[in-house]
Amino acid sequence: MLIKDLPEDARPREKLLARGPGALGDAELLALLLRTGLPGKNALQLGQELLEKFGGVAGLLHASPDALKAIKGLGPAKRAELVAVLELARRALTEELKEKTLFATPQAVRHYLQLQLGGRPHEIFAVLFLDSQHRLIVLEELFRGTLTQTSVYPREVVLRALALNAASVVLAHNHPSGSAQPSRADESLTHTLKAALALVDVRVLDHFVVTGTQAVSMAEMGLL
Repeated sequence: MLIKDLPEDARPREKLLARGPGALGDAELLALLLRTGLPGKNALQLGQELLEKFGGVAGLLHASPDALKAIKGLGPAKRAELVAVLELARRALTEELKEKTLFATPQAVRHYLQLQLGGRPHEIFAVLFLDSQHRLIVLEELFRGTLTQTSVYPREVVLRALALNAASVVLAHNHPSGSAQPSRADESLTHTLKAALALVDVRVLDHFVVTGTQAVSMAEMGLL
């Protein structure tokens, strides 16, 4: 069935205009971006197929160009639009975090980290470097691979904090497994970095464990 053959209140565009974007599911929002499907599969069905293949929106938007290129019906223009939407979202959240104190927008921090790290297939350790007013200076991805005290070098984190004149930091890393529960290794690494940064008067405010669906604060869990 073509989207134009659906009842008017079930068509993504009409539904969005009448009820707002929050009324649409992920596949419906994707259908608006895709606009068209392919023979035997409308844009809504193609959107749902993409979500299932890549494990949701976060996985889709972090999918590699080669992985997207392999999808029938997803040509260069549509791939470019998906990448552009993600980049616009990142830039909007970056601007918000640079203009406001980090803790004035805690949900924005979680969304930002999920966009940056949530859909990655491998583990990444990143640091949000903050100024004296807790505004974002920059987020940097410093290490990749299995995170242990031997693979994340405190000296490098300290040097970057000094180079950026950061007053504090928020640590973050993703769990590709999908579990946001901090491990014992995560706790040990956090305390090691906290001690190293304290030597140069840089505070560790939090450490987030990120998945495609959530970002868990170790500070809120009393683990910092």
